[in-house]
Amino acid sequence: MNKYTERLYNGLVKENPTFVLMLGMCPTLAVTTSAINGIGMGLSTTVVLVLSNMLISMLRKIIPDSVRMPAFIVVVASFVTIVQFLLEGFVPSLYDSLGLYIPLIVVNCIILGRAESYASKNPVLPSMFDGIGMGLGFTVGLTAIGIVRELVGAGKIFNMQILPESYQPITIFILAPGAFFVLACLTALQNIMKKKAIAKGSPDAEKIGCGAGCESCAKKLTCGGSAAEKETVKQTAKSGEEEQE
Repeated sequence: MNKYTERLYNGLVKENPTFVLMLGMCPTLAVTTSAINGIGMGLSTTVVLVLSNMLISMLRKIIPDSVRMPAFIVVVASFVTIVQFLLEGFVPSLYDSLGLYIPLIVVNCIILGRAESYASKNPVLPSMFDGIGMGLGFTVGLTAIGIVRELVGAGKIFNMQILPESYQPITIFILAPGAFFVLACLTALQNIMKKKAIAKGSPDAEKIGCGAGCESCAKKLTCGGSAAEKETVKQTAKSGEEEQE
């Protein structure tokens, strides 16, 4: 896996902003009353994320550390304003649906977080792919939540009737409590899939276990275990492989 593919995989799966990092919860819970709103907000954020990562990476050696965050906010705000005007001019219905949450992209912690942790320290092309990966991960998360909420709350997906007319919509799903419930269920599903990957010894689990699929060993190696613990786990894994041979 090359570094560009790894950046895409990182944003979509490994560090998905919605289901793993739990970032950008304000638009996630507020605008996902329908699938079209979710994909609209996600793609808008993706455009801003890619362009801001690109420009910040280009200017990373020029921007002084003392004004780093204000400079990042100015860059992001400029691109958000462009996206806002484009939505207002060409997709007014989506612009009206998203409303205040478009300008709030400026302070979205996903964008500022990637600018600070990655774009300001890496070359332009990897930074752009990092923005694409994180943006698509955010878009997938918002769209998935929007699809579930719209289907259960209105019987539709992308405003197309899916369930029969006799279906009685559960309107709480298009209200704020429904957003929390759907987010919790989808996050739980994602965690179950991740645990199954660890149990199967998948390479995607990024672990070196004791040979028996031990989840505690994986946590010590990937979740901040001490150096001594990591060395012990590696030695145990090595001993297990020698015994199997």
